[in-house]
Amino acid sequence: MKKIAVLALILALLGGGAFAYFNFNSEAVASIPDGKEAKASGHDNANLSFVELDPLILPIVDKSGVSQVVSMVIALEVHDAESAALVERLAPKLKDAYIQDLYGVLNYKAALQGGVIQVGEVKKRLNAISVAVLGEDVVSDVLLQVVSQRPV
Repeated sequence: MKKIAVLALILALLGGGAFAYFNFNSEAVASIPDGKEAKASGHDNANLSFVELDPLILPIVDKSGVSQVVSMVIALEVHDAESAALVERLAPKLKDAYIQDLYGVLNYKAALQGGVIQVGEVKKRLNAISVAVLGEDVVSDVLLQVVSQRPV
């Protein structure tokens, strides 16, 4: 009787493991639309270009001085080669606008919560600055490649 109970327990564990493996180990469906959906939503992946900017390094200053240093690598998604050339030409002006805005926001803790950068808030601000500097239809998205915080 004891052997049957142990065997039943082993079978139950194996069955549960197999169930978990097959249900939780599924491949993710791509979120980028294809075909008709892509054209309807305005995503034309064939013409997209990406322009990576030099890293931005910003200190966060509080009452006692520099408390941490934030580093960001930003890439801009543009529609075509002409837009990419415009972004590369105006990159110094764009980086200056990014630094001016983020320096103030990070130091006044508007984009920090518990000492951690709120990436969504930063991304919204970077998108708005990109539109202000480059124009309405140049940049389709700002992509944060790396965001790093280091205490000093």
